[in-house]
Amino acid sequence: MHVDYILDQEFKDQTFDDSNTKFKEFENCVFYNCDFRTCTFQTVTFIDCNFFDCNFQDTKINYVSLRGVFFTKCNFTNVNFAMTDQVIYEFHFKDCLLDYAKFYALKLKKMQFINCSMISVDFMASDLTEVLFDNCNLRKAVFIDTIANKTDFYTSYDYSIDPDKNKLKKAIFSQDGLKGLLEKYDIVVKH
Repeated sequence: MHVDYILDQEFKDQTFDDSNTKFKEFENCVFYNCDFRTCTFQTVTFIDCNFFDCNFQDTKINYVSLRGVFFTKCNFTNVNFAMTDQVIYEFHFKDCLLDYAKFYALKLKKMQFINCSMISVDFMASDLTEVLFDNCNLRKAVFIDTIANKTDFYTSYDYSIDPDKNKLKKAIFSQDGLKGLLEKYDIVVKH
């Protein structure tokens, strides 16, 4: 299997498909306003890459490696990240649309989600240790059997997390966020 190596390239306003991503390794590349919706991302590696205003909506992600990757203002609606390479990885999201995305059973330690819409995201059985959720809308996000130790939810909102079904040791919540932890008890919290 031959892998094409692409270094220090800048891509603007391009539409990508399997022919220009499969068996490719992109390092230190920047993508502006690119469309990846028809990609399946088979055997693709991104190292120290940045994506701005890119569209990944409904993209199929199969065996992609994300190492030192930052996504800003990108659309990941309905994307399943479950097949991302978990050996060496690091990726972060800022100002992204992640509604209905799936992170099922992934190790997401120390990831950052900053100012993201994350409605109905699936974090079931994920390791969210030390993850930062900064100003994220977590409405109807699924937190079941997660490890969320030292996870920072302080500025995020509209979540419902059952402390009996998740590990939350030293997780950080605001006083306003406590209602999302107590929801199952059907009690009223006033301040």
